[in-house]
Amino acid sequence: MQREYAAEHANWSEAFGSKADPVRCRPSVSSDGKESSVISRFFFQKGPCMLLSHRRKRYGFTLIELLVVIAIIAVLIALLLPAVQAAREAGRRAQCTNNMKQIGLAVANYTDTFGSYPPGGITDPVGKSPWNQYANALNWRAMILPQMEGTAAYNAINFSVNADGGSGYTVQSFGFYTVYSLTFNSWLCPSDGTNGQGKLPNGQFPDGNSNNPKGQYTNQIKDRTTGQYTSWIPVSNYGGSFGDNYAGGPLCGGCLPWETYPNPAVGKQKIGWDGYWGTYFGQPGGFTAGAGIMRGIFDYRGTQPTATIASITDGTSNTVVVGEVLPARAADSNFWFQNGGIHGMTVPINWNSNSVDPAAANCKDHWQDSTAPLGCRFGAAAKGFGSLHAGGANFLFGDGSVRFLKQSVGMPVYAALGSRQGGEVISADAY
Repeated sequence: MQREYAAEHANWSEAFGSKADPVRCRPSVSSDGKESSVISRFFFQKGPCMLLSHRRKRYGFTLIELLVVIAIIAVLIALLLPAVQAAREAGRRAQCTNNMKQIGLAVANYTDTFGSYPPGGITDPVGKSPWNQYANALNWRAMILPQMEGTAAYNAINFSVNADGGSGYTVQSFGFYTVYSLTFNSWLCPSDGTNGQGKLPNGQFPDGNSNNPKGQYTNQIKDRTTGQYTSWIPVSNYGGSFGDNYAGGPLCGGCLPWETYPNPAVGKQKIGWDGYWGTYFGQPGGFTAGAGIMRGIFDYRGTQPTATIASITDGTSNTVVVGEVLPARAADSNFWFQNGGIHGMTVPINWNSNSVDPAAANCKDHWQDSTAPLGCRFGAAAKGFGSLHAGGANFLFGDGSVRFLKQSVGMPVYAALGSRQGGEVISADAY
């Protein structure tokens, strides 16, 4: 027995050091074979013996236990992540609503000051052309900058000249570059992750030609530091409304299936009216000057008298002034100029006008063309309202309220909300 203990002592000393005595670490046994309870347990549990006791015990997760824990964590993440995302989207939507309320307040202050709404676009007084040398082609957003705490930016604009560098007005373009390069967060919806934080690629960079069908097309401004056109175009998520005037109509020969161009079938309500995009062009042919009536609030070319509060006979609470837009879905969407300032209400809310490859032969440069697919960002369907909020979009009404309209709203009701003096009767529970 002593030899066994000696051999065991040598092995343990080699492994654990000389202090680890296997004899001391064995429980004491009395002559009758029973363990000496107090002293034996004391020496067995204290000192170097504790090292041996702990070395013999192994703790840890088995592979199955680890997999179970990972599975539980994954389930919890799957349950909590949608709730977190929904909460974040609710915050972004609230911020978007607040932006529109600020725009509504600015528009109201403008109408109080000038007695009418701002023009949809500024053109020359004779030919009504936004490309004339004395038509700066700016839209309504530029006009309300002082009411949006943008007085400094407003004062930097020369409203007496056309700043389109693409038309040869280089000096004027250089002068407009400073304010043109500004980004206004209050004009961007935080839910739209496709707006480039206010600047999208210039589709006509670098030489003014149609080079990038995924970019934006509008009046070209030159960077005075490089002498070249800017590689980006400023954009906004909030567009003015030309109401239920045709978005397509004569421009594409009645290509939009939601519009009843030129006249509705028997028993069907008329959707769309002469005066495309709010202009004064109408029948015959759809382009006869003076034959169109502005049904909404804005005319993109400034051909119509500006709307007033008194002219909204349908009631300000029943008339849309501004709605959400997705600039990436329209090839001509931009912040400053007339072609990107307003949209219509004869295209369903959230219609995806960028579902077709813009470089496709039947899409690229087919501006409001009858052959352009409905999902082409160059087509007439790109003039609708929409957002990335689930199920609809926010709209600013004439009374300053902001309401969320569902994309499932019926077209007759939706179009009626766009007209300011159409005389339609709309129930509050219809949208």
